[in-house]
Amino acid sequence: MSIISIENIRYTWPRSDSPALDISGLWVEQGETVFLRGASGSGKSTLLGLLAGTLTVQSGTLKILDTELISLSPRERDSFRANNIGIVFQQFNLIPFLTVEGNLRLAGRFSGEPRRDFRSKSEDLLKALNLDLGLLQRRADTLSVGQQQRVAIARALINDPELLLADEPTSALDADTRDTFMSLLMSVRDASDCTMIFASHDRSLMKYFDTEIELSEFNRAQEGKASRV
Repeated sequence: MSIISIENIRYTWPRSDSPALDISGLWVEQGETVFLRGASGSGKSTLLGLLAGTLTVQSGTLKILDTELISLSPRERDSFRANNIGIVFQQFNLIPFLTVEGNLRLAGRFSGEPRRDFRSKSEDLLKALNLDLGLLQRRADTLSVGQQQRVAIARALINDPELLLADEPTSALDADTRDTFMSLLMSVRDASDCTMIFASHDRSLMKYFDTEIELSEFNRAQEGKASRV
């Protein structure tokens, strides 16, 4: 089953004369882990935004779990995202004045269906990510960078998403920290068996994934431009 189905989509940013994305076809199967590679400006973040429903396609068809996102109202898209899609951002995007538990609960509330087993799910995720359970009551802005990264993973997975999107989360990490982060991310992904799209320009990360997609090979908006890898 294809969890992502894309046919003839285009997206042009406001005040731009040419599209950022122009993709004739792209499919990702359920449970697949995909390394989405491309240089800065190749359209990786734009594609992730369309997959997350924070951006909407201007033509063509994009379906997640057989649901065409453009057919949903903004509120319905927000609910669909919260219930089906987890996102790990480059800058973590934790609410600094909330505790770790507060950040995780907020993600649960967005789904509209707060989990009855929230506490046990939170503790299981923290344990899997090698975080002390005492951190649940710590404010996010008192955590180390490494702890914030792991809490961001926990937040993305708290609602058991079918699809996990990661947008350059290792770009600012040194090699040792990057490898530790990737090992933890992939271990909790394997436990959940969700589909994962991981965007990066770092070729050394390909070893962690089932499939590699070089975006310039699919994005017709990049045709004729200088190669940047």
